[in-house]
Amino acid sequence: NAGTEADVYISVYGERGDTGSRQLLRSQKSKKFLKGQTDVFAVEAVHLGHLYKIVIGHNGLGSGNGWFLDKVVIKDPITDLDYTFLCHRWLDQGQDDGNIARELAVTDASTLPGRQELELKREEIWAAEKWKFQKGNTLQFYNRLTHGFICLNPDSRVDALGDKKNKYGKVFFMWIYS
Repeated sequence: NAGTEADVYISVYGERGDTGSRQLLRSQKSKKFLKGQTDVFAVEAVHLGHLYKIVIGHNGLGSGNGWFLDKVVIKDPITDLDYTFLCHRWLDQGQDDGNIARELAVTDASTLPGRQELELKREEIWAAEKWKFQKGNTLQFYNRLTHGFICLNPDSRVDALGDKKNKYGKVFFMWIYS
């Protein structure tokens, strides 16, 4: 459910102006914005010079309109430069921060894009997993060697006796492989 059937819009900003809001209509794929798919669109505009940001979003209409956007790459046919805008977030009223539009700055060419993508992935994983560490939750780590649990209790006690039973109402398992 990471794709969308909603209408997607983009505005591209450069040193000489912007495109205004443009609907992305015709992809080179028969069905656009599917999970795991790369869509390619041609957008006609005056030359904007060096690009520095985009605003991309959707109208929120249609069933399953939430969308997980990895990144946008814009190829300037005049300069033959590629501009990368990393997102790696949901555009969904029911996910992440609830926004269906994002303003994305161009990836700085002087930094390693792989490093930035890893940082975004780390932030996304933390956003999805931090609820497990809220006050009052007990974490159990399963040890495959002893086939027992190590419990981190809400009061900061650690139970490392390797109990094999689930003693708590709220338990989250993290499988640790050594």
